[in-house]
Amino acid sequence: MIQPMSIRLGGEVQEPMAQPLRQAAAIPVADGRVCLVTSSSGRRWVIPKGMIDEGHTAGEAALTEAWEEAGLVGMLSQQPVGSFVYEKYGRPHHVVVFVLHVSTAADEWPERDVRTREWVEPAEAIERMDEPGLKEIMEAVFRSVVGATA
Repeated sequence: MIQPMSIRLGGEVQEPMAQPLRQAAAIPVADGRVCLVTSSSGRRWVIPKGMIDEGHTAGEAALTEAWEEAGLVGMLSQQPVGSFVYEKYGRPHHVVVFVLHVSTAADEWPERDVRTREWVEPAEAIERMDEPGLKEIMEAVFRSVVGATA
């Protein structure tokens, strides 16, 4: 296995950039609306998102997060609709994003006591997003949906 090397610039040792942590997310949609959940801190509105566990695909992780964080079950888009990178705790995170066509929204789910779930119009969902990369993906997804039905 190849190990990253430190680089010396101007007498200072520069550590290599950390490998991005791999995550997957689902944009849950049903009846023309988008499901958002509160972040674990309760301060922001987000879409279900989490780490891709060893031995699992990004799609499997997106489905798992949708269930655990929002109590949602449905059919995932065959291909990701985009990806973005953000930094958290000083580490880059690479997130692969899918659309989840929701068929069931359970009354009880694993993180129900920690998160609030809310269905909103796509424009409001986009407005509530803090992450620019995710906002761009959502704008493209809903622009294509509107364009396809017009």
